[in-house]
Amino acid sequence: MTESLRDLVIAVIQGIVEGLTEFLPVSSTGHLILSGHLLGFTGERAATFEVVIQLGAIMAIVILFWQRLLGLIGFRKQVDAAATTQGHRLTLLHVLLAIMPAIVLAFLAYSSIKSYLFSPGTVLIGLVAGGIFMIYAEKKQTSVTASEIDELTYKQAIQIGMAQCLSLWPGFSRAGATIAGGLLSGAALKASADFSFLIAVPMMVAASGYDLLNSWEHLSASDLPLFGVGFVTAFIIAWLAVVTFMKLLHRVKLTTFAYYRFALAGIFWLYMSYSTVG
Repeated sequence: MTESLRDLVIAVIQGIVEGLTEFLPVSSTGHLILSGHLLGFTGERAATFEVVIQLGAIMAIVILFWQRLLGLIGFRKQVDAAATTQGHRLTLLHVLLAIMPAIVLAFLAYSSIKSYLFSPGTVLIGLVAGGIFMIYAEKKQTSVTASEIDELTYKQAIQIGMAQCLSLWPGFSRAGATIAGGLLSGAALKASADFSFLIAVPMMVAASGYDLLNSWEHLSASDLPLFGVGFVTAFIIAWLAVVTFMKLLHRVKLTTFAYYRFALAGIFWLYMSYSTVG
């Protein structure tokens, strides 16, 4: 297999991995690190590629939620009639309150996170810890005060934002942390998931933009096919994954995803142990 063909195969595989996992509570970063390790696709070039395909995935959310996003910044009001009557409405302030804790913490600890937490071993820890947190949140929730996204309070937005800080540990999962944080704050699963999707847009754009600025020198014209194929693949698969997940929300629980995380961590731990012994 030629190097250029190998790059395209890797781009498709990693794009599928990113698209499938970015908005599900299973950790896309963790999956990309593990799959990259298996494919032998690591280093600065791989890290820059991951940033680009994350932008492809976030484009799916922008298109799926474009009316709501425009409404948040005042171009178009997309408010449920019942919510308006009851005086409820999701605002831009809700989003800002939810993203600021993680943005501030990421800015302060950026170097440490990149230096010490992006390895297969730390990802396995994050997968298990995130799974335990998700199970705890689902078992702990006793009452629902916000069944729809427009019923979320500013306090709940802050609580979800604080939970999102946990996702700075690769493997923990941004979606898992925010959805679980929503459940603990009294939001229903659907409201938590919808809010998780919305706050992913500014959060990921900010994070990916910052990463690109710091890795711009690793981009070259010869990498355009690799990055382009990965971007498009991640966009298409993320679109399908989000639409499917939204349809299955009433039938799935966070615990299901937690068990998957435990299984993945166990399988990869065995693989790493066998490889080390070999």
